[in-house]
Amino acid sequence: MENNITGHTRLVGLFATPIRHSVSPMIHNTAFQELGIDAVYLAFDLGVDRLSQAIDSIKNLEMLGANLSMPNKMAAVPMMDELSEAAKLVGAINTIVNHEGKLTGHITDGTGFMRSLKDKEIDVIGKKMTIIGAGGAATAIIVQAALDGVKEIAVYNRHDDFYTSVQKKLAYVQENTSCLITLHDLEDKSALADDVADSVLFINATGVGMQPNIEASPIEDFSIIREDLAVYDVIYNPRETKFLREARLRGAKTANGLGMLLYQGAAAFELWTQQEMPIEKIKPIVENS
Repeated sequence: MENNITGHTRLVGLFATPIRHSVSPMIHNTAFQELGIDAVYLAFDLGVDRLSQAIDSIKNLEMLGANLSMPNKMAAVPMMDELSEAAKLVGAINTIVNHEGKLTGHITDGTGFMRSLKDKEIDVIGKKMTIIGAGGAATAIIVQAALDGVKEIAVYNRHDDFYTSVQKKLAYVQENTSCLITLHDLEDKSALADDVADSVLFINATGVGMQPNIEASPIEDFSIIREDLAVYDVIYNPRETKFLREARLRGAKTANGLGMLLYQGAAAFELWTQQEMPIEKIKPIVENS
């Protein structure tokens, strides 16, 4: 079904820089067309210096909303009328919904991650997981996992200049959920081995192993990976990182970040339209990205 621009066509924008490489316009416009929704999705290359005006335009042009990527995800938070529970805890947003001039900020990265686990039949609710990394993607995953009912999360990160601020952030998340969250130095190999042994899911939420450094890995000792462990890497280029390859060779169930990419977009689409994204139609676009 072909969608034509009409006098009723609504706009959704993507505000980020750089942005011309994004597959989001193809994903959302395909979904609009497939469902016969009179809307279009366009990318706007802009940073924090023009973000305030861009967000004003969501109201002024009666847009359905917008997506945000770097460097705008944190800067847009104080510009919202309201924040979702996850967005409050993360302190960043990637999706804005305009409801009659009221802008609500959401973060769908963690939602996308949790939904992608279902595709792989990975059940972590009421159980323990271990995650490497404490940046934006990791924080979104930790927050949504805690909100969804994961019992315990062991977080490992380099003991760098941001370690203390990460401690405070994770303490804040723990105070506002029922999840036990602990932070450890990634150099503590013994503690990491113990936590992975107690976990059903082991995640790399760093950029270690992505193109072009595909032989890099966030861990060196792969003997801690056992056959009944699920192993997830948020990286999707390459499709199989060294971290995932070594896990697969040890019999573990593995997943890359394509599912997270797909479902974070689907969550945003549903917030704007109150309709489910046609996942099977969109999957090939994401897989070929």
